[in-house]
Amino acid sequence: MKAQQKPKSVEALRIKKPPIIDGILNEPFWSKAQSAKDFVMFQPGDGTKEREDKKTEVKIAYNNDAIYFGVTLYDKEPNKIPMQFSSRDQIGQTDFFLISINPNNDGQNDSEFVVMATGGQADAKVSSNGEDFSWNAVWSSAVKINKDSWTIEVKIPYSALRFSNSPIQTWGINFHRKINKLNEQYVWNYIDKKVGVLTQYAGTLTGIKNIKPPTRLNFYPYVSATNTNYDGNSELKTSVGMDLKYGINESFTLDAVLIPDFGQTAFDDQVLNLGPFEQQYSEKRAFFTEGTDLFSKGDLFYSRRIGSNPVLYDKVEDTITSNEKIINNPSKVNMLNAIKISGRTKKGLGIGVFNAITEKTCAKIKDTVTNKTREIVTEPLANYNVLVLDQQFNKNSSISFINTSVLRNGSFRDANVSAFIVDVADKKNKYSLYGDFKLSNIKEGNTKTGYAANLFLKKISGNIQYKIGSWLSNNKFDINDLGYQRRNNYTNYYGEISYRIFKPTNTFNEYRITLGSEINYQNNPYKFAQHNLHLNYFFVTKTRFAFGGYFETFFGSINDFYEPRTEGRFFKQNGYFNINGWVSSDYRRKFAYDIRASFASRYNNSNTHTELILSPRYRFSNKFQVIYKFQYSKSTNEKGWVTNLDDGRIIFGNRDNKTFTNSISSKLSFSTKSSLSLSFRYYWSPVQYDSNYYELNNKGTLDASTYSEPNDINYNIWNLDLSYAWEFAPGSQLVALYRNSIFNSDELSHLKFKDNLDNLFKQPKTSIFSVKFIYYLDYNNLKRWL
Repeated sequence: MKAQQKPKSVEALRIKKPPIIDGILNEPFWSKAQSAKDFVMFQPGDGTKEREDKKTEVKIAYNNDAIYFGVTLYDKEPNKIPMQFSSRDQIGQTDFFLISINPNNDGQNDSEFVVMATGGQADAKVSSNGEDFSWNAVWSSAVKINKDSWTIEVKIPYSALRFSNSPIQTWGINFHRKINKLNEQYVWNYIDKKVGVLTQYAGTLTGIKNIKPPTRLNFYPYVSATNTNYDGNSELKTSVGMDLKYGINESFTLDAVLIPDFGQTAFDDQVLNLGPFEQQYSEKRAFFTEGTDLFSKGDLFYSRRIGSNPVLYDKVEDTITSNEKIINNPSKVNMLNAIKISGRTKKGLGIGVFNAITEKTCAKIKDTVTNKTREIVTEPLANYNVLVLDQQFNKNSSISFINTSVLRNGSFRDANVSAFIVDVADKKNKYSLYGDFKLSNIKEGNTKTGYAANLFLKKISGNIQYKIGSWLSNNKFDINDLGYQRRNNYTNYYGEISYRIFKPTNTFNEYRITLGSEINYQNNPYKFAQHNLHLNYFFVTKTRFAFGGYFETFFGSINDFYEPRTEGRFFKQNGYFNINGWVSSDYRRKFAYDIRASFASRYNNSNTHTELILSPRYRFSNKFQVIYKFQYSKSTNEKGWVTNLDDGRIIFGNRDNKTFTNSISSKLSFSTKSSLSLSFRYYWSPVQYDSNYYELNNKGTLDASTYSEPNDINYNIWNLDLSYAWEFAPGSQLVALYRNSIFNSDELSHLKFKDNLDNLFKQPKTSIFSVKFIYYLDYNNLKRWL
């Protein structure tokens, strides 16, 4: 049954003496505080009352420094609660309690604080893009397991929240409780999953009076040492620096990295890229991942551009003479510093400002006859900027303006991109309209102006939902100086309809089926590219066994305007079908697995692609788990681009390509604050071409060619990370990392697995050992100490 629709309300109690955060609710004021209770089911059901033996009661208190929560979670068998330990922001197989706070009560921007039964913590910022667990606040919590319950105490300093300087505060608030062994989640204020988003269903927290936003000034000084060994040569580097956060006012925060040190970021899952588009990697540097929800508006900001390859990195080879050689050509640009200012006013205006500066980078070239050296600037001093203005209203809509720019010193390429976005929904949250218009200006000698636009109409409520829309770009639109763009010069039309359930059936807790179709054209000149129809399905049973997949077919011929790597040319192929299926077992069990398989075949053609992914996992104890992943794929008789010759000929080849990926990830948790982690990945991809090559003609088909250069590829990547992390105080960390990596690419694609591995280990390897010490200092505590 459904719970009441009127938002619930609870009053906070002002206290003089703060509680000891030990999970024991023995302070006298807890018995006087008002209770938030009568939870209802969030999933898999819809509003049914909480179980009599699993009731939850929350009490709230506050003083001039922080807000406190005392929580009692009743359970007759607390000894049977799953207790898998996990790192910060990783919710393992255990029960948890979640506090969702919105001091502005705007229904769109919540802060979440999660406490697990193990004592572990997680926190996240919530926006229209979902939960961002890269955001980390400094707060305290403790858990106590009792005979008939488990209890929690939480302290959230005001420095972790943003609220207005008003004498009387009314905050939006909600609470979630997950009971893992029952696969049930309950919520204090009812959430209608069929309409709107979770943040729109907050209750209210009243009673908070005469508190003032504190001085939000936090320092993160660090010391690091890194020893790198490559092919027998060692280099030791030490670094001392500091990051800081400063609350400019109650709404906005300045984040700055004064001396960057990103030496302990995880390795990228690199692959052999035979396609026409650049490979995209996820951001792993904390400064660029934390609290960046505003900067993701419009998809114009790809932070991996900052500190990536110099703009002329690939052109150095073309500038040297026959008697010169390249001594050093840095593949990365060093970042000098970066700042970001972000926040949102009480009236819903979000403002984000980002700036980063990278240093001048040069390649060094030596004349082998005279022994003289010279330098070529491959990347000048560069300035990267992002500005975001995002006005929210009606708890479900926003209008945004975004601008990004890259300014390089001297005559190098500059870029400027702007976007205007409208994302509005009706007051009943039944329908929404999304539209954007983007304009790019690239200055490299001449100025090149491009544009792109999107328009989508969606039904966003009920069991049956649908959307229709179109997006387009001209051939000059380019955001790749600070964004990521696979292609331009297109006009696409899209439509889909889906059916999903919000209440469990006799067999399934949830399922969703989606049917969609897309028609693509080249924009200029306007030419047909491809037309597909796809069916997706997703099911989860009551025993938490999940399965799904999709079927996709492309009708008629496909005109690929990108594979030839030459504007105005295209490659014509038959359509194909692709079928995919996957299963995932219950992660609550010690042994669980994920299996995915797919098969694709081109109509009236021998070109096929198969793929298999196996990923078993085993939890040896609550503190130790290992996950293994094996991935195998094979493409046969694939026609693909090889090279463009100086005389204008575009050469294609017929190739077979195999890929083997083995990876292991494991974690040994000594406590919720200390763990040892292992990440290993070995990727091998051999590519073999037929002896006969082809030339692409103007009709998009292939003719026989006299071209005969060898192009076989044998691509290997080996990465191993072993790291120890210890959070020895709130916000403070000691991290030690050992990394071993090998890369090799040659033409020995005929080698068998063992022979290839032997050949790989003959290559020089890179070994890195680093230690980093970070200490958190809060200005308010520092002031008391001094």
